[in-house]
Amino acid sequence: MQKHTQWGAALTEHNTNVVPLNNLSWDDLRIFLTCVESRSFRSAAETLRVSSSTVVRRVQRLEAALGIRLFNRLPEGVVPTEEAHAILASARSMERSILDVCRKSIRPEEATRGQVKISVTEGLGTFWVLPRLIEFQRGHPYLTIDLRCAMENADILRMEADMAIQLERPTSPDLKLVKLGRLHIYPFASKSYVDMFGLPKTIADIGEHRLVDQVAPQLEQGVVAKKLQLESIEGIVGVRTNASSALLYAVEKGAGIGSLPTYASVINAPILPVDLGLSHHLDIWLTYHPDARKTPRISLVIDWLKSIFDPNRFPWFRDEFIHPNELAKMANKDAALNDMFNSFSGAASKPLRRKA
Repeated sequence: MQKHTQWGAALTEHNTNVVPLNNLSWDDLRIFLTCVESRSFRSAAETLRVSSSTVVRRVQRLEAALGIRLFNRLPEGVVPTEEAHAILASARSMERSILDVCRKSIRPEEATRGQVKISVTEGLGTFWVLPRLIEFQRGHPYLTIDLRCAMENADILRMEADMAIQLERPTSPDLKLVKLGRLHIYPFASKSYVDMFGLPKTIADIGEHRLVDQVAPQLEQGVVAKKLQLESIEGIVGVRTNASSALLYAVEKGAGIGSLPTYASVINAPILPVDLGLSHHLDIWLTYHPDARKTPRISLVIDWLKSIFDPNRFPWFRDEFIHPNELAKMANKDAALNDMFNSFSGAASKPLRRKA
């Protein structure tokens, strides 16, 4: 112990430019990294859920400890200085190491006990995962599922969630990636809308109708206009929303024609496909940290999620497009799928009833 003390004293004596370790705060470095990514003290404060004054004060404290200026303050935000870029890679390496320590310090628990955080896009979370989750939770009553349904991606590496289901393919090489299936999008309208306005027979007829549009992260903007061969859909949009559930509800209530997953027709009786030869798809990705499998309860949930998106069991998640009417016929022939559709009575205002 004495040798270590003497060595530390010598290091300080001969390296006067070295910043004393006790002057540095990891929390301040974390705020610094968030500011670099946000390019704004205010945005960083919102992400960290602290006040802007706290962010400014912590950055100033870190600058004083390091003896360098970290940001140039501009009217539109903040820009990292050359000195900030010089320490950026090291700060990010520290962040990965600290988060790794946090993961490995979690005590091993039984597979059926504890909390698991799932981040999922709002529509899939509300209309697909949640109905399946109720049955799963009954079989694992001591497992708490924290289901975050939002179009914004969760940062798995920063432990915002244990796993994420998203429509954008993750690019980080530090994450495990599994393709769960494919989400096929098709235009739909409600029976009440069709009774009042009829259906467009060609793409050119769309100008005489009203659309329901969704604008949200992970959704390709402009795809509807492109499919309709229009420069813009402004002027024919009656309702625009950021929420998948609101989009479905608006279409169901007759607000207009909207683009929905093909399985929407089997969970909402009043919705009819609009056949204009238009469709597009989005791949569904499951991502999680490589160490997640070491925690039994998280590994259990990963396997369960893979099972409820299995394209062999649920044909609407297959790579090939299947028309919504064909999906209905397949359900009529499959007793298990028929029973499953009846479980959506809480997700839609009028659950689909099929003849035996």
